[in-house]
Amino acid sequence: MKFYNSVGPNPRVVRMFMAERGLEAARVEVDLRGGENRQVFYTAKNPAGQLPCLELDDGTVLAEITAICEYLDETAPPGGPTLIGATPLERAECRMWTRRVDLNVAEPLANGYRFGEGFKFFEKRFRCIPEASAGLKQIVQDKLRWLDGLMAGRAFLCGERLTLADILLFCFLDFGSKVGQPLDPALGNVVAHHTRMAARPSAAA
Repeated sequence: MKFYNSVGPNPRVVRMFMAERGLEAARVEVDLRGGENRQVFYTAKNPAGQLPCLELDDGTVLAEITAICEYLDETAPPGGPTLIGATPLERAECRMWTRRVDLNVAEPLANGYRFGEGFKFFEKRFRCIPEASAGLKQIVQDKLRWLDGLMAGRAFLCGERLTLADILLFCFLDFGSKVGQPLDPALGNVVAHHTRMAARPSAAA
C-alpha cells in the first residue's frame, strides 16, 4: 500500500496513527505548496485533490483521515492496541469524540487559517471568506473552553484509552500554534492533554 503524504495536519494525523499502531506504508510525497495535488496524476486517485490518501495494493484509494484510520485499525495485524475501539460501545465513543473534535476544533481552526494568514495561498484554490476568519478562530476558543471542562479527570478524551480523537485534537492544536492560533494556557486540561500527546514518540511521525 502507498500513503500519499504532504505538509499539514491532516497527513500528520494518519502518520501519527500509523506510528501508534506500528504500521508502515510506502510514502509518496506530494508537493501541496506547488499545487501537485491539483494535477491529474493525483486527482485521478483522489478527485477532491486533498491530502492524504491511501492506495491499497489492489488500486483502491481511500481518502478522508477518519476513513483511512478506521481501515488501518481494522486491518492491522492482531495483537496491537486498537485506536478506535474493541467493542461497539468503545467504537461509538471514539467516533463521537472524533466528530466533536473535527466539527468544533479542526474545521474552524483550519478555515480560520485559510481565510486569514493563509488567504494568499488558498484564494485561488477554493472559495475563501476572509471576513469569517476572526469569527472562526473565536469559535475554536469557545469550543476549547467547553472541551476543557469535559476533560477534567481524564487522561484522554475516551478516559484512559488513547484514540483517534486524541491524535486529531493534538495535530490540529499543534498546527494552530504555528499559524497564529496559540493554545490558551488557562485551559489547563487541554494543555495537559497536549503536553502528554507531544511527549509520545509518535508525535515525531
